[in-house]
Amino acid sequence: MSQYDYDKSTAFLGEWESYQWRVLLLLSLTIVPSGFTGLSIVFLGDTPAHRCHIPAAANLSAAWVNISIPPEPERTGESGAAEPSQCARYKLHALREFTERGLEPGDVNVSGLETEPCLDGWDYDTSVYTSTIITEWDLVCDDSWKNPLTSSINFCGVLAGSFVSGQLSDRFGRKVVLFASLALSNVTSFLQIFSPSWPVFCAFYFVIGMGRISSYVTAFVLGMEVLSPRVRTAFSTAGVCLFFAAGYMLLPLFAFFLRDWKNLLLGLTLPSLALVPLWWYVPESPRWLLSQGRIQEAEVLIEKAAKINKMDAPQIIFKSLQVSFNMFLFCEQGRHQEGVWRGITRSENVNDTSCSVSIWNSVTIAYYGLSLNTSNLHGDVYFNCFLSALVEVPAYVLSWVMFHWCPRRLCLSSSLVLCGGFLLLIPFIPQNLTSFAVALEMLGKFGVTTAFTIIYAFTAELYPTVLRNTALATCSMAARLGSIIAPYFIYLGRFWVSLPYVLMGALTVLTGALSLLLPESRGLPLPETVGQMTEPGLNQGLNQGLNQD
Repeated sequence: MSQYDYDKSTAFLGEWESYQWRVLLLLSLTIVPSGFTGLSIVFLGDTPAHRCHIPAAANLSAAWVNISIPPEPERTGESGAAEPSQCARYKLHALREFTERGLEPGDVNVSGLETEPCLDGWDYDTSVYTSTIITEWDLVCDDSWKNPLTSSINFCGVLAGSFVSGQLSDRFGRKVVLFASLALSNVTSFLQIFSPSWPVFCAFYFVIGMGRISSYVTAFVLGMEVLSPRVRTAFSTAGVCLFFAAGYMLLPLFAFFLRDWKNLLLGLTLPSLALVPLWWYVPESPRWLLSQGRIQEAEVLIEKAAKINKMDAPQIIFKSLQVSFNMFLFCEQGRHQEGVWRGITRSENVNDTSCSVSIWNSVTIAYYGLSLNTSNLHGDVYFNCFLSALVEVPAYVLSWVMFHWCPRRLCLSSSLVLCGGFLLLIPFIPQNLTSFAVALEMLGKFGVTTAFTIIYAFTAELYPTVLRNTALATCSMAARLGSIIAPYFIYLGRFWVSLPYVLMGALTVLTGALSLLLPESRGLPLPETVGQMTEPGLNQGLNQGLNQD
């Protein structure tokens, strides 16, 4: 079956017509909840300032209560003075003895007193948050390791969702998996509000990660397969991403007005109910129906699209496909015998797959590392989160422009090197120039966001229809290893504040060079079968595409 048949057979629908706009907007709307939930842990799991609780039963005078917390030399404020400890206090029985003897703090060498952990819990600063999961379950001090683990568990769910959703989508259809994933994510998010403990919260968070990535990837692939070539490029590089950014920018707005973590979760979950009616308007992928031999159903969908565009459809839309479909099934029979994974990792494709997996890992480490770090930046956490989301908008626009006019490999490589270069400059910025350091980090976020957008669309162009969803989910699944460890990249900043930037910067520069090893796909039709990925005509087309660029 010729790889040009589908686009040629549906060319009569036009490009930027009513049907294309409708599909683009509706599928993009399903991405908005991913912007809500994807980085909500920035607020749900932020750690407010805290100190050991001094119970009234300790019978300490006000003067001794004020100096009951020892300074911590490792932590210094803007003035350079040591900050009070967040995890220790002077032993209360000694302070009580001084109080009973009528001694004042000035009468005793306080620095020589023994300390003890926060045996009676903590007092938290409530000027920013009423509550977070940190204050709910005291995930500080000896339990502070649970904070990054919470994000990692969510990304483990994303890993599981990437593994399952691709195969389910290739087997049962794009539309069914899309809306099932949205339902799973939103119902679980609502149940998460009633979590009685941190382990239960994490269990729900795992399932939310599964639903979130499944809906995102499936919506992305559905748009790639339904839309015409030019609209497809705009959808994959700008449409989907701008709607994700819209959800991301609304996140700090919701968090600003909903300072309690349970109210915030509820506020982020309820808007997703507006997506339920889209089931009756979002179409199934005709390409997927054709790959399953359901030619008549595919023709019905195209005829409906023609009516929406007020055009007349041919009597037989996929005539050439009907004639050659038995040959198509014969060629694809080998793929089903090999299994999905062997189809992706065939010897002639293994280099491209390995290279793509490595790039996806680096991009996710840098993207999520920088996104999760917004609560640690100097300044207001809500503004920093909004700024981190805002810089994604021009990045998405730039990625669309670059993807339209430039070779794919050049787009990906240059954006990764740009990100790494800015991040590697941060360690050389003086401590008093915090605003400049924040600006460099945002520029790094700009570069990696551009790369993230491009790698999605680039990968989708490299694989055929029968494997596209699974291949994209496979790369996304492998990249989840990067997102799982990304929170710990930020955690390393406790030992040296610039270490996360050095590691992420070096990694993105190296993978920027690695991306030049991928084949070029600009100007070529989407492959329909596994064999078309490596057939001589396609390779010649790749070379011609490079020469034209």
